[in-house]
Amino acid sequence: MWAVFVDVEIHDEAAGRELLDGQVVPMVKGSAGFVCGYWTDLPDSTGGSIAVFDSEEHARAAAPEAGAMGPVTIRTVRIGEVVASA
Repeated sequence: MWAVFVDVEIHDEAAGRELLDGQVVPMVKGSAGFVCGYWTDLPDSTGGSIAVFDSEEHARAAAPEAGAMGPVTIRTVRIGEVVASA
């Protein structure tokens, strides 16, 4: 399995939640090879997510581009192999 880690800066929390619930989660959930995903609200107007996929190819295909996305800015996107789980 492979995971996509995304770090975001949140400019508008209400609009960000709307975007997350209405577009981002359904899009990621419908991506090929999707296994599971978690999105977090962190301190200091930041957030993060981890989405797990069945292959590196599917993880890379689903990974977003860094940059402005309406009420949030995607700061970093990293992809790594899942080497253990509990």
